[in-house]
Amino acid sequence: MRRNEGFLDALADFAGALVPLATLDVQRDLDAKLAEVQNRVNDYGFDPYGMSPDWMRRFALPALLLYRYYFRVETSGIERVSDGRLLIVSNHAGQLPFDSLMLSTALLLEADPPRIARPMGEYWIPQIPLLSIAAARGGALVGTPENCIHMLENEKCVTVFPEGARGMNKTYAQRYQLQRFGRGFMRLALKTNTPILPVGIVGSEEQQPGIADLKGIAKLLGVPSFPITLGFPWLGPLGLLPLPVKYRIHFGEPMRFQGTGAEEDASISRRVDDVKNAISALLDEGLRERAGIFR
Repeated sequence: MRRNEGFLDALADFAGALVPLATLDVQRDLDAKLAEVQNRVNDYGFDPYGMSPDWMRRFALPALLLYRYYFRVETSGIERVSDGRLLIVSNHAGQLPFDSLMLSTALLLEADPPRIARPMGEYWIPQIPLLSIAAARGGALVGTPENCIHMLENEKCVTVFPEGARGMNKTYAQRYQLQRFGRGFMRLALKTNTPILPVGIVGSEEQQPGIADLKGIAKLLGVPSFPITLGFPWLGPLGLLPLPVKYRIHFGEPMRFQGTGAEEDASISRRVDDVKNAISALLDEGLRERAGIFR
């Protein structure tokens, strides 16, 4: 673990030496936003979940550059992001979770006050050495109910993608067709009395068009999916890099639900469908706006 962290620190220092002067303004913006965030850290600079503001300051610059210059992200409705506990629920797509990264960056850069997103990650993330450290230092945790409840009860902003790999690795023919939502996020919102903020992300569905998902190979490899895209596996790992599509992130109206989280599945499913329908409406709105621009 310590060796991996040392490698990441050296990589950050090397990258910093190569940063053009033109990006210094972006770094200053990042520093200013992180300075606004109230977060309790220990003597070593980590919060109770392993997040490090200093690590984020050093490593978040590439995300900011992607946000501003590669994906050219636009947001609408971000003023609806409130302070205190919040569960942000979004669609998921693109083969790799750049949509989660761009959503987190939007919350830090454009929300008032700035929020550090706490993504609930897949269970296999801790099995990847460098990725596991990067995820924890950036605020993410494995999406167990216990982790999510603890964060919400401590007034954090948690982001979830209830489609999971079903959404992220769907084919291009299924773009903007929401896949089955898990019910866990709704039980957690009810149990912790947390408002839900629906989000529709337009653009991620086109960043890496999928042709097929070979479930048999995925099962043999012990991974949730094995996507075939225009570039992968033909170009190796480089084939999964995203295309420079434009992102539009639409934040909906907050939704509050009454209950304890112990309701029957049918009752929970009806509430989940309400959130899913809200996200679908945001996607439809975003697609209409995008179509109008290109007329």
